[in-house]
Amino acid sequence: MTTSSGSPTRSDGVWKAPVGSSGLEQRPDKRAAQIARSIEADIVRRGWPIGESLGSEQALRQRYRVSRSVLREAVRLVEHHRVAHMRRGPNGGLFVAEPDPAAATRAVVIYLEYLGITIDHLLTARLLLEPLAAALAAERIDEAGIDRLRGVLMAEKQRIRGSVMARDEFHVALAEQSKNPVLRLFIDILMRLTVRFAQDSRPDTARDTVEAVNRTHDDHSAIVAAATAGDSARARTLTERHVQSVTDWLQRHHGSARAIPSRRRRRETSEAPHVKLAELLAATIQDDIATSGWRLGSVVGTENQLLNRYGVSRSVFREAVRLLEYHAVARMRRGPGGGLVVARPRAQASIDTIALYLQYRKPTREDLRLVRDAIEIDNVAKVVDRREHQDVQAFLDVHRHPIVATSDDLRKAGMAEFLFHTGLAQLAGNPVLELFLRILVELFRRQWASLDPRPVSRADVIEVEHAHLRIIRAIDDGDDSLARYRTRRHLDAAASWWL
Repeated sequence: MTTSSGSPTRSDGVWKAPVGSSGLEQRPDKRAAQIARSIEADIVRRGWPIGESLGSEQALRQRYRVSRSVLREAVRLVEHHRVAHMRRGPNGGLFVAEPDPAAATRAVVIYLEYLGITIDHLLTARLLLEPLAAALAAERIDEAGIDRLRGVLMAEKQRIRGSVMARDEFHVALAEQSKNPVLRLFIDILMRLTVRFAQDSRPDTARDTVEAVNRTHDDHSAIVAAATAGDSARARTLTERHVQSVTDWLQRHHGSARAIPSRRRRRETSEAPHVKLAELLAATIQDDIATSGWRLGSVVGTENQLLNRYGVSRSVFREAVRLLEYHAVARMRRGPGGGLVVARPRAQASIDTIALYLQYRKPTREDLRLVRDAIEIDNVAKVVDRREHQDVQAFLDVHRHPIVATSDDLRKAGMAEFLFHTGLAQLAGNPVLELFLRILVELFRRQWASLDPRPVSRADVIEVEHAHLRIIRAIDDGDDSLARYRTRRHLDAAASWWL
């Protein structure tokens, strides 16, 4: 069994892997989704040649041996991911496109909203990743980056003078200067969720809002000055203080602990020109489901009721339903008592969407390892703090006894390694960072599959098990610094398991 976040859970004394994760047990997908993944994998193999044709509809039907209806549904999913678009008419076909990060971030926001993440979850993740991005930005910034950040500050100042509130662009712009596409995308997700909390905040007075906006601008200006000067330590420290200040303000003024969008809020208008009507409808229905409390199994409405409610054509509505079904937000049930039924979103849909976009951005091995190490080391420190809890003890008991080294099936060793790291992430208690780690695992897996890696040997298995035992002993002893050290050493030594 799995938790709502798709994380490993204990059942009958055995820790099981989440459904659909990285080569482990997979739930069967519809044929169209499988074809969509094949098309996307083909794009990645070709090196993402933007503008190149993958073939006409007829050629694609023959290549993948599917009907016209299945291919067209697969193409809709590929277009939803913004990796290709179908051009009709003479010289038409499916053409490779430059993906839009908005499609990737929306998928993750959908899933995290379903989990009902708290302000603490969100801002703890920001405190971990944003100072890291600020320090890297100070080391890697160039003249263009300085101009970009100063331009953001200038726009902020003009909005303050005009008393105009707008989405905070600063943190994503700063993350861009880290030159790490993984950090940049993760921070974009965190900022989208922060904005949703901020929009539902209730300051005591108008003066509170003005003071908060001015203080934020001053903080941003100081961070830019440190990054421009190349002072990575100061950029990191100032960013930590700023995020903590944001945390304190939101905790004082937010009316709810959960990131559920209100009915008045729709998708950012800046995305609208790039989004098809069916995708906007799918986003609107998802918002309405979230607003109603995500009551699993409840019927949102019949097809005719929803057509009238949203004022769209039947074809647009059915395409929107297919997207909701792909993300498992809802499913259409036919027959008496049928209609659009609220479902349990799948983590893997979000993971696949983000991983695909990041494959286009081509993060380096070091980009991936930098973010992975930060999350993993933070996870083990939190598990040390929770070591007396029953769920932590149950997990450690399972992993303190070698169960793989004597087996001839080395694939089980890879599963044990996966379960150890994702299990620690679940026990650490932050679903945002847990999902981010699973995205990184998927990226490592895809890179591994594209290489010709050295086969894992029995000696590797034994060494990994010994590393796990050393980390467990440090957790048992409550030795935070030693647990962090041993985790870092293990991640360095086990790189071949990840790449």
